[in-house]
Amino acid sequence: MTRRLLYLFNDAGFFLSHRLPVARGAVAAGYEVHVATPGGPATGDVEALGFPHHPIALTRRGVHPALELRALVRLAALSRRLRPALVEHATIKPVLYGGLASRLAGSPPSVMWMTGLGFIFIATGRRAAAARATLAAGYRVALGSARTRVIFENPDDRDLFISDRLVAAGRARLIRGAGVDMEQFRPSAEEPGVPVVAFVARMLRDKGLAEFVAAAKALRGGGVRARFVLVGGADPGNPAGVSEGELRAWQEEGAVEWWGHQRDMPGIFRRAHLVCLPSYREGLPKALVEAAAAGRAIVATDVPGCREVVRHEWNGLLVPPRDAVPLAAALGRLIADPAERSRMAARGRAWVQERFSVAHVVRETLAVYDELAG
Repeated sequence: MTRRLLYLFNDAGFFLSHRLPVARGAVAAGYEVHVATPGGPATGDVEALGFPHHPIALTRRGVHPALELRALVRLAALSRRLRPALVEHATIKPVLYGGLASRLAGSPPSVMWMTGLGFIFIATGRRAAAARATLAAGYRVALGSARTRVIFENPDDRDLFISDRLVAAGRARLIRGAGVDMEQFRPSAEEPGVPVVAFVARMLRDKGLAEFVAAAKALRGGGVRARFVLVGGADPGNPAGVSEGELRAWQEEGAVEWWGHQRDMPGIFRRAHLVCLPSYREGLPKALVEAAAAGRAIVATDVPGCREVVRHEWNGLLVPPRDAVPLAAALGRLIADPAERSRMAARGRAWVQERFSVAHVVRETLAVYDELAG
């Protein structure tokens, strides 16, 4: 019997980059897959792949009461019209609003994919604390149905939600990330020339962008020969976003090169000698998993998400967050030692094969689907 599966995400591009292998696996397992996201250039690609797309009026950021209420009502109407056997929601607003809409529409079983806790859980101060309290109350409602399973990408996030009673332990599942295609991301010899250190992420301060730039300046000022490149697009709507003007100013200073958004990530890792992500907190950083699969040593921060991928002194180095000094020291050490980079790279490839391959993630995710919709 065909079962209808609806993906409710805030961006069609995110569905394509993070959930396409699972969606294809679901089709092979007998699901009829539909996708609901706000409109955008990637929606045509979704439909071209054979997945019916349903546009939804869901803003990615900000809270506008009238618009949010209208979005909630329309999401409930979409659920009543499609009558899915299962709905998967990802990122904060789809999880919150989709969970509430599912209850209004008769509560079809739901999978809530927590891809990270977001800016509110990283920010400090009274306003951030008040926002976290409000968000926690929303999560308790949205995640409260017995017909819900919540997928976490790292044990720190899972344990936090359980200890704060945002989700019952019996409904929490741990699946590490979106998976990586081990055939697409294959090891290659480092290119000759000046070492390239790649920061691969959206251009956000909470990814440790400012610390990376400060470390690059310190190393270059100390005579270290290396190219420090930023790979990723600006995200001006994000509270932690760095403006294009500031990115270009850093580039004009000669501290870093900004390559912008790139589609050919295997090609990026072939050009890189070392990959760095000094983030403040992650769900499970896809870029680091891909970098390890591609045979590159990593420098990252010792925070949730990053330490799932990087084992200190084994396939990379972990440093304290929000501090450019130890970051510069770790980068300088690996820039100067290609033999150590090579040893770490080989171990990282094996580590990813064991825990983060796309086949592994598809199998575990489909098991959660069948648990609810079987």
